Amino acid sequence: MKYISILGASGSIGTQTLDVIRSHPDEFQLAAASIGKNVDMARAIIEEFAPRLVAVADRDAYDKLRSEYAGKIKIIYGEEGLIEAAVFPKTNIVVTAVVGSVGLVPTLKAIEAGKTIALANKETLVTAGHIVTEAAKKQGVPLLPVDSEHSAIFQCLQGEKREHIEKIILTASGGSFRDKTREELKHVTVEEALRHPNWSMGAKITIDSATMMNKGLEVIEAHWLFALPYEQIDVLLHRESVIHSLIQFRDTSIIAQLGTPDMRVPIQYALTYPKRLPLNSVKPLDLAEISTLHFERIDFARYRCLHLAYEAGKRGGSLPTVLNAANEEAVAAFLAGRIEFLAIEECIERALERHEFVQKPSLEEIRQIDAETRKYVQSLL
Repeated sequence: MKYISILGASGSIGTQTLDVIRSHPDEFQLAAASIGKNVDMARAIIEEFAPRLVAVADRDAYDKLRSEYAGKIKIIYGEEGLIEAAVFPKTNIVVTAVVGSVGLVPTLKAIEAGKTIALANKETLVTAGHIVTEAAKKQGVPLLPVDSEHSAIFQCLQGEKREHIEKIILTASGGSFRDKTREELKHVTVEEALRHPNWSMGAKITIDSATMMNKGLEVIEAHWLFALPYEQIDVLLHRESVIHSLIQFRDTSIIAQLGTPDMRVPIQYALTYPKRLPLNSVKPLDLAEISTLHFERIDFARYRCLHLAYEAGKRGGSLPTVLNAANEEAVAAFLAGRIEFLAIEECIERALERHEFVQKPSLEEIRQIDAETRKYVQSLL
């Protein structure tokens, strides 16, 4: 039996992780979870999965749940709650499914506690990749990727030597607006942006997919996960999201991982690694039914956010922290109807240009840079 903590159990990755746990009650048990402000969902998770600890975002949600479940389970709130869920003693695997840089400190605490990390929070490696990977190496803690692209690379590497890699190729669907020109993007709506053609994801990640920032963050994450320079990380537009990513080896051979575009597949692989269990809730891939797969080179002028991510990643230091924080604030503003779609990349670019570069920031400097960047983007809005 593996005991699971989920940070962000009410989000898209979190709910799909619960579905995997539900499918294999003899293999997994939910030990702890953080559930944001959704009290109704917290109640449902408590009643079905009986975790020993539940963390919520604020005092209001805490008071409501504590009055109902006092003496039965531990209820806690705020960042302290996230950390307690991450380091819960009985937990074997921590699924970091919260969105944004809020996942950084709880992930580091989980690593210090020796927990296996099923990493779905890409911002953790984007903002502090050098700190997180060093901590994981020091503690001997596995960082198991949950993103479909990184899971694909991880799976393709089984039995292979890293030094034989020529390059890795991350595939990208192109998001909601892949068939629109930049001129047509000027006045797109939030509702249009949230209609992802292939995947079921949360609002923030869906917008990131439309701008292609999601792929940019994944490029930076891949750099840290697989210890590869950016020159060996490519992105390929692939509309069907059937090939989740590929590795080209130095003998020109290419190995790819294919599957139905359903996040429960990489989530379950991270939880069961190195085993594979049945996943009856997901329809198997039928290549004859799909018939044709399409691929296109990335136009960096069209997808400006991806270009900015590559540049920030190559320079490294504190720039990826600025990139991520500016993006989070700008996407939130777009979702709230405060700015237009193309203004997202403008906010990010201006934040990067004004930033005073730090070569190897400490955790405290990262948190300070994150806060300062958010404040600057807010001032632009």
